[in-house]
Amino acid sequence: MNEVLKQLPAKAKEKHNANKKFFVKLRKKPPKHLDYLMQELHEEEFQRTDCLTCANCCKTTGPLFTANDVERIARHFRMKPQKFIEQFLRIDEENDYVLQQVPCNFLDADNHCTIYDVRPKACRGFPHTDRKKFQQIGSLTLKNVAICPAAFNIVEAMKKRLPNYL
Repeated sequence: MNEVLKQLPAKAKEKHNANKKFFVKLRKKPPKHLDYLMQELHEEEFQRTDCLTCANCCKTTGPLFTANDVERIARHFRMKPQKFIEQFLRIDEENDYVLQQVPCNFLDADNHCTIYDVRPKACRGFPHTDRKKFQQIGSLTLKNVAICPAAFNIVEAMKKRLPNYL
């Protein structure tokens, strides 16, 4: 997995322009069956991929924390939400709550999330490849393919299944 993660940013960069064009076309006129296709590709990939062998998302990026996330996680720690914010979060340039640092404070040495049952919404959905109206998150997916080997593989499989969009 380490070798895959080393090569991933370069592979994603190499395919970036082609992927960007692909997502622009997809957004303009998505196929009617896109949601079903994405669900299928996502499920196929995650039968082969074990996130616990990777956890690159948790090691290199941080999720956005919604107000509901803050409330839920603070309650889990029996903390006041403001104390949780002060201890773990900061406000980014887009005025969103994000982690103060990466890797994520809640990732243990075995790549397990110590707050898995109450994790942020953004973590629950990552890499967002099974999301409805997938065509709307092309720019996010372009970022995720450089972080997540599964997202990279799903996009490559998607391009093979939708050659008219290339």
